[in-house]
Amino acid sequence: MIKTFLALERRMTASIWLFACVLMAIAVALGFYQVLTRFLLGEPSPWTEVSIRMILIWTVMLGTVAAFRQGALVSVDLMHRLSRGTWLKVLNWIITGVTITFLSVLVWYGVQVAWRVRFQELAGLEPLSIGWAYLALPVGALLSIVAVLANHFDPRRMELDTAQ
Repeated sequence: MIKTFLALERRMTASIWLFACVLMAIAVALGFYQVLTRFLLGEPSPWTEVSIRMILIWTVMLGTVAAFRQGALVSVDLMHRLSRGTWLKVLNWIITGVTITFLSVLVWYGVQVAWRVRFQELAGLEPLSIGWAYLALPVGALLSIVAVLANHFDPRRMELDTAQ
């Protein structure tokens, strides 16, 4: 069952990583377009700035999924390095539990906020609800929970391996 979970998670994380990279490329292209319209045409585009902001919010939240999967969890590195045996297992469970609890709070309140603002529109993108920007928080946190669980069962503590 864990192997199936990890295989599904691997595909999910790869897809999310690719999507986040595409979003970042779109944000860069929109930023370039904004500069061109502002300085070459003298008339800045009214929709690109807010679009870039929303895209960057989604990029950060989706990039967090990949970071969690690579083991970039908030932990005390020294304690982790000095721990062995049973204490290391307990420490890993504590770190996983605290992280999932925090992400669950983000999911819970993120859904509530996104639902409350669903009728507000983004300035410059009038038909689009600001709820889509706020939805990045619970979606990213929910996907991050999957990544944290995958990292617990198949650890990749890359930040500890490269630390000085």
